[in-house]
Amino acid sequence: MLPTAIAKALESHSQAHAEFADELRRVHLLHPDELDSHQCAQLILLQDEQGPVQAIFPSQALVDIDLINKKLNRSLAILPLARHRDWLSRLQLETIPAIPALTGLPVLVDDALQQLDTVAVEAGQPGQWLKLSRPLFRSLLGNAQWLSFAIPLSQIALNRDHSERDLDQIHTAINKFTKLRIQQRLEDTLELPPLPETAQRILKLRTNPDATVAELAEIVETDPSLSAQVVSWAGSSFYAAPGRVRSVQDAIIRILGFDLVMNLSMGLALGRSLKLPQDAPEGLTPYWKQAVWIATLSSTLAALIPSKHRPEFGLSYLAGLLHNFGYLVLAHVFPPHFSLICRYTDCNRHLDVSYVEQYLLGFTREQIGSKLMELWNMPSEVVTALRHQKNPDFQGQNADYAGLIFLATQLLRAQGVIAGPAQPIPDELYQRLHLDPVKVEKTMAELMQAAGELASIAAALDQA
Repeated sequence: MLPTAIAKALESHSQAHAEFADELRRVHLLHPDELDSHQCAQLILLQDEQGPVQAIFPSQALVDIDLINKKLNRSLAILPLARHRDWLSRLQLETIPAIPALTGLPVLVDDALQQLDTVAVEAGQPGQWLKLSRPLFRSLLGNAQWLSFAIPLSQIALNRDHSERDLDQIHTAINKFTKLRIQQRLEDTLELPPLPETAQRILKLRTNPDATVAELAEIVETDPSLSAQVVSWAGSSFYAAPGRVRSVQDAIIRILGFDLVMNLSMGLALGRSLKLPQDAPEGLTPYWKQAVWIATLSSTLAALIPSKHRPEFGLSYLAGLLHNFGYLVLAHVFPPHFSLICRYTDCNRHLDVSYVEQYLLGFTREQIGSKLMELWNMPSEVVTALRHQKNPDFQGQNADYAGLIFLATQLLRAQGVIAGPAQPIPDELYQRLHLDPVKVEKTMAELMQAAGELASIAAALDQA
C-alpha cells in the first residue's frame, strides 16, 4: 500500500499520461534485495528570496550547493527544518519522494540521472522505495531544469584506512588553502591549545598502577567546574544512588568508581578545551548529548563482550565521550570553512558528514581529531577509536574500540537519538566484537528507557 499522497499523485499522472497507465498500476514497493543504491534518486527542498525549489539527485552523490547557486545566479540554501516538517505534515509522509507533483515546486534535476535506465525513488517512508522506468521518471519530472550539481561519492576519496598518511593529507589541504590566501603554515594555522593541565595530571595518574582514589579526587577538586560535574553526574537518577552525594570522593567510592571518574574527568577536560561553535548545521544533535549517548552505549556494549575478548570499559567510555572531538577542532581551526561545511551538511543530510568534509577540506574530523589526540599522547586505544570509528571493516590494533563506536553510532541513528543517516551494521562486526545481536537489541531497548536521565546529564554538560 502506497501512502495516500503518493498514490494520488501517480493516479493523477496516469490520467494525464495514458501511455504510462499500465506501468503505474504495477508500481510497487521494492524488496531490499531488489534495491540498487546507484539507481536511487533523492529530493531536497531549497529556498532563497526568489522562492523555494526542489532538487533531485542521485543518492550516491553529494550536493554542491555553491555550484547550484553559481549556475543559477541565486543564493539557495536548505529549507529550514520547521518549513520542511510543514511539508511532511501536509503530505502525511516521513520523507518527500523525488516525485515533483507532490509539492508542485520548480524542479532542478542532476544530469547524472539521465544515464539511468531505471530509477528508484523513496516511497514516503525511510527505507521504502519504488522502481520507475526512465521514460516514466522523465515524464514525472515534467518541465524540470537539468544541470550538473551533484558530485559522485566515487570522486570523493575518503582515507579510512591509512592513518599514517593523515598528517600529509592535512598538510596538502593547508597548502591548497594557502593558494586561497590563507598564508600561514600548518603549525601556525592550527593554533591548537596545549593539553589542559587537568587532563595532563589525569593522564599521568592513569599510568600509575598505585594511584589512589584520594589522588584522583584531589585532581578533580582543584577544578571547581569539573568537581561539580562529577558530583552532579553521580547524583543523577541514571545511577539511582541511595542518599545524597556529598563529595567527589563519595562519588568515586560509592557510585561511579575510579575508572569511570578518571575517564569522565579527562573527557570533560578535553571537551572544554575548545569552545562549542556558534554556527552549526540545523537539526544537529547537541555535542554533549551525542557524546554522552555514544560513551554510555559504547561502554555498555563493551560490558556484554565475554571477559577474555572485552575491551577496557573505561577506555571504551572515554573514546565514546571524545568520538566527535574532531568537530570542535574543525570549528576552532577553520572558522570560515566550518561555516561552509555547515551549509553543505544541511544540503546533504542523506550522507555522512565525512563526505562533505573530504570534498571541502581534503580531510575529515576523524583524521584531525585523532591526530591531535596522538600529539597529546592520549592512549592509543582512543586514537584508533577516533580515527577508524566510521570504518566497520577496520581490523588493525585496537579495532574493537573503533568497532564499538561505529556500532553505537548506527544503533542510535536508527533510533533517531542522534542525527545522521544510519548505515547497515555488518554481521561480521558483531562476530569480531563477540556480541550477540539479540542481546545488543535488548540492551539498546533498556537504555532507551533511560533516555530522560541521559538527556539531563547531557543538558548539564551543555551549560557547563
